Amino acid sequence: MRIVTFQLRESDVCHVGALIPGSPDPSAGDGCAAPFEVVDLTAALGITSGLDFVKEGASAIKAATKVIETGTYRTKGARLLAPISGMEKVLCVGMNYVDHCTEQNYPIPNEPIIFNKTPSTVSNPGDEIELTPIIKELDWEVELAIVVGRGGRHIPKDKAMDHVYGYTVAHDVSARHWQMKRNGAQWFLGKTFDSFTPIGPCIVTADAFDAHQRPIRCILNGKVMQNSSTKQMIFKTAELISWCSQFMTLKPGDLILTGTPPGVGCFLKPPMFMKGGDVVTVEIEGIGAITNKVVEKAAVYTLQARPIGTVVRFRVDLKSTCGQQRSIVRKGLEMW
Repeated sequence: MRIVTFQLRESDVCHVGALIPGSPDPSAGDGCAAPFEVVDLTAALGITSGLDFVKEGASAIKAATKVIETGTYRTKGARLLAPISGMEKVLCVGMNYVDHCTEQNYPIPNEPIIFNKTPSTVSNPGDEIELTPIIKELDWEVELAIVVGRGGRHIPKDKAMDHVYGYTVAHDVSARHWQMKRNGAQWFLGKTFDSFTPIGPCIVTADAFDAHQRPIRCILNGKVMQNSSTKQMIFKTAELISWCSQFMTLKPGDLILTGTPPGVGCFLKPPMFMKGGDVVTVEIEGIGAITNKVVEKAAVYTLQARPIGTVVRFRVDLKSTCGQQRSIVRKGLEMW
């Protein structure tokens, strides 16, 4: 099954849907904004987010299958969104393709190299990749992303696939200057600017997808920059699920980006980086493609507003003149 999050025409409400088998691929061409056939699972089942659908697990897939078979709740989607958002974690694997290690004379790792991005980096197919003034050396990385289904900790490798919901395509956009030359060469800041993880166009459930025999490509302004196969992955899905769960509890909806193949800009001779106006597509056969445009943005101060009318509780601890402590609990309406 191919799960999407989408909007209907002239609506900003998010719907969860399933692509109709045999219908045109919405990721082809300008698919993020082209009408496409979809079964509206929000209308049919009341599920309002991709994360909620994943949390429901097999029962939601079973219910969705029945809806698809009836031929009802079919509609035309107008815009594809990231198939899942609001996850707790976005984990990433570095140096996980044999050919990527070879291109930079890097030894094959003996164990997975794990880092992370923030969930706030996740963006939609078609969204702008923001190039703000402090971003230097903007690079591309196509990646296969694992979507965790059932959560768990200390997961044995032989049970790890029971915890995989499915897969999607991710673009691990990277500011190499911040990744390699600033911030003590810690990777985090160079990976975690807003808009730096477009994902989509759908989640393909694990039962319908062989993750480790798939062509994987990145195309910049019509030119193929990365062209490899997921069979080049050093640590496969089960190994990564098991490894990551030794350190932290995996939760439903968590993403694990599994690494990128060769052809990234920083290792070209001479190096090459994205600039304003560039259009970049990342694709994996069997899932689809997502396209995003790099747009130069000014650094504009914005304030994350607090919701008006939020009821808050706060405690004020005071000491009386005799040294005894008393507490006053007050309830008020926070107006901003």
